[in-house]
Amino acid sequence: MERSSVTELLQTLVRMDTRDPPGREIDIARIVYDRLRKAGLESVLDEFTPGRANVVARLGGRGERPALVFSAHFDTVPLGREEWTHDPFGAAIIDGALHGRGAADMKGGMAAMIVAAESLAAGTAALAGDLVLAFTAGESSNCLGAAELSRSRALEGAGALLVSEPTSMEVLLAEKGALWLRLTAHGSSGHPSAGEGTRGSAIERMADVLYSLRSLTFHDCSHPLLGLPTVSAGRIEGGTVVNLTPDRCEVDIDVRTLPGMVSDVVEKHILDHVGHDLELERLDHKPAVETERDHPFARLCLDVVSAERGAPAEPGGASYYSDATILAPAFDLPMVIIGPGRLGMSGRTDEHVMVSDVERAVELYRRIALAWLQA
Repeated sequence: MERSSVTELLQTLVRMDTRDPPGREIDIARIVYDRLRKAGLESVLDEFTPGRANVVARLGGRGERPALVFSAHFDTVPLGREEWTHDPFGAAIIDGALHGRGAADMKGGMAAMIVAAESLAAGTAALAGDLVLAFTAGESSNCLGAAELSRSRALEGAGALLVSEPTSMEVLLAEKGALWLRLTAHGSSGHPSAGEGTRGSAIERMADVLYSLRSLTFHDCSHPLLGLPTVSAGRIEGGTVVNLTPDRCEVDIDVRTLPGMVSDVVEKHILDHVGHDLELERLDHKPAVETERDHPFARLCLDVVSAERGAPAEPGGASYYSDATILAPAFDLPMVIIGPGRLGMSGRTDEHVMVSDVERAVELYRRIALAWLQA
């Protein structure tokens, strides 16, 4: 059977190594830029820092409706240390699944959005409003490209944001925020042979902190789609040599927040729990975002997905963050996330996406664009 256009495009995208760090999205951005330009979309490639690039492409409408933004990112997370069963950049298709880093998160969604836009561009009637494709660099770590779109006001006047992060083709209306903090413990340097043992050890103090974080809770904080906030330690560093009591130890922690949680309040709560002898530094804050179920764009997406599957679609939420954490508040946009990758597949060894889901996503994105932009 002849391979579909979206499958061939996805294979091309997966075969390009865009792991962040270092990202180097410029090469994949050029391919996408050229393809969208050839399809008739007004396209801009912005290499806003060496090797890091966004692409913003616009299918012009009649100006009677606010634009719909299709959002996806070029970068992927690293491979990890586990051995992959299949070449992570081979894009092999086995039993209907396309394998490779980024296949699910989120080159499958990007490919589907590109092909959906090409289909709409080939139509005979102009849309009532613009369709804008906003593809970014550096989402996986710090939403670098989305921040650049915010600064440049590239999406001014848009009316809704559709994100193609992996959702198992479910409709997600909320995503958790990420508050990244660094806790630093201080101790007293000394030689273990002096009989001091662990007295004054910053590492020992931090061990107590990590154990204490296991019991940390946020009272009266829950969300019907997102559940509870979470806290996890992702990096620890302390000491200089084995035979010197460490006078400093630091740990970076990831707090997944809910809509309405205030970062200053969260930080005070953590210090109240673990002890105010620690230093606390905020490394980054990506706020949680959500769209109410009764918002017209949310209802539209739920209706389109329900019609496609022949059964009612119910809204869900994601524990990850996306470019929506930057773009939705910056441009005051309702956001919805629908993507062909399996929810929870992001960052996994042997990452893959079902080709049939990517093909389904093309038609879903096309229908949502037609419904919102009232062709």
